[in-house]
Amino acid sequence: VQLQASGGGLVQAGGSLRLSCAASGRTFSPINLGWFRQAPGEERVAVAGINWSGGYTYYADSVKGRFTISRDNDNKMVYLQMNSLKPEDTAVYYCAADRSGAISRWFTTPRPGMDYWGKGTLVTVSS
Repeated sequence: VQLQASGGGLVQAGGSLRLSCAASGRTFSPINLGWFRQAPGEERVAVAGINWSGGYTYYADSVKGRFTISRDNDNKMVYLQMNSLKPEDTAVYYCAADRSGAISRWFTTPRPGMDYWGKGTLVTVSS
């Protein structure tokens, strides 16, 4: 599976952005998908995850209520709608995919191993 994220950019605090990630390859489902971010000088951390059917979603506490992850299996896409953006959301955002079942470990394990990573897209939120 190859992943390509897009949709990053510069936005003012309080604004919105929608990130997209296009997947290619033979097998897209069942596979869990997620968004991670890495701010300058910090570790990469999980932001949101969605299971293969789209029926379960997971979020970091810092983005709950503001970000929404969704997926379109027919078109092999995963999205991250980001609302009420804050300067601390500034980071490079990566989409990732993993075939194991435990999405929750992405949020509790430092540097969780993922099966596939896409190249990042930069989100900058100005104050």
